[in-house]
Amino acid sequence: MKKTFAIIIAAMLCLPNPAKAQSNETEITVTNAEGKEEVIDLPEGMISEVDSLLHLYNAKTYLKPDTDCNMPDVNPVYDKEVYKERLSRIPTIIEMPYNDIVQKFIDRYSGRLRRSVSYMLGAQNFYIPIFEQALETYGLPLELKYLPVIESALNPQAVSRVGATGLWQFMLATGKNYGLEVNSLVDERKDPIKASYAAAHYLSDLYKIFGDWNLVIAAYNAGPEKINKAIHRSKGKTDYWEIYPYLPKETRGYVPAFIAANYIMNYYCDHNICPMLTELPAKTDTVVVNRDVHFEQIAHVLNMSVDQLKELNPQYRRNIVNGNTKPSIIKLPSTMVNSFIDNEESIYAYNTDNLLSKRSEVVVNEEVASTTSRSTSSRSRSKSRNRSRGKTVTIRNGDTLSQIAARNHTTVAKLKKLNKISGTSIRAGKKIRVK
Repeated sequence: MKKTFAIIIAAMLCLPNPAKAQSNETEITVTNAEGKEEVIDLPEGMISEVDSLLHLYNAKTYLKPDTDCNMPDVNPVYDKEVYKERLSRIPTIIEMPYNDIVQKFIDRYSGRLRRSVSYMLGAQNFYIPIFEQALETYGLPLELKYLPVIESALNPQAVSRVGATGLWQFMLATGKNYGLEVNSLVDERKDPIKASYAAAHYLSDLYKIFGDWNLVIAAYNAGPEKINKAIHRSKGKTDYWEIYPYLPKETRGYVPAFIAANYIMNYYCDHNICPMLTELPAKTDTVVVNRDVHFEQIAHVLNMSVDQLKELNPQYRRNIVNGNTKPSIIKLPSTMVNSFIDNEESIYAYNTDNLLSKRSEVVVNEEVASTTSRSTSSRSRSKSRNRSRGKTVTIRNGDTLSQIAARNHTTVAKLKKLNKISGTSIRAGKKIRVK
């Protein structure tokens, strides 16, 4: 079924093995004003393999090719004035200028990445409402909703080559700074809702620093420190296009890619790209658990798919919800919520020993050790006994117990007791314990 699905998509878009071609290209070459070629790193979302996107649960379950889309598989070429005019018509606060670099990224989306765009046009129905709500909460421009297009290609499971994770590609430290919990069992960077609000918060903070949305977008990619360095190296210029030569390679392409993403998500029809059809999933609701529970326990008792649970709850890394640590939320289809409540004890009880095998108490094995162990222990005890015998000295000619006691900071009584001496007679050359 999966294989058939991928074949249908490829046939519909008439692209020979595009996923392979995409995965091998991580750079784009542009020509600057002096006619010199420069290489720019592509953002992570532009090098994602489409085949991996199509295996996501949402794609397999709720996305399908539009067989009624009869547009020719031809990418029209327009005069630059057309692109400029179209960009100017997008209702945005953020500046969307046109230049040759932006054109390169538009060409990439409308050409080599046509399959990715088709997928994202279908997948946006799941995620864009979440992004818009988070951005609206912080009073941010709604066009920022297309940042995850270039960050992750709308893949909530995306992990970059440097470890950035989720739709918004949070690094570990930044995610934790904005309240996203990450440990062995949970990674909230993969939670579409929590990560979206964290991203909106972060973007809001960046705008307080730079006061310019293009610089904010660049800082989201490179970090504010690198943008400040570029500003200083340009002698205080604060226009993205003026500090451009001082930016890292990927960041030079980041704002152009953002502009191109806004363009292609609005004008895909003009480039004969067919969106995948979306059958929106059933409504969801949440339950709160106060005990550890495994996805397989829920899936078995409620007769649902583990894959569906994973898709609805991508933040749980090992399919375990750690309710023992703190109350934790599980998202379920609305139709399953009452069933979960009614069968909660059965869910917790199902196959607990195998699925939740971490022991809270263990019994120490007190059986007699092996011969080897006994002999080793014997040697150890022998050494211990030898050490416990303490210090000895050799009796000299003419020595008395009083003299030996004085030299070794002890008493005659102790010497007698240690050596079981009843009188005062001692012999030269013999050893005597002093401690």
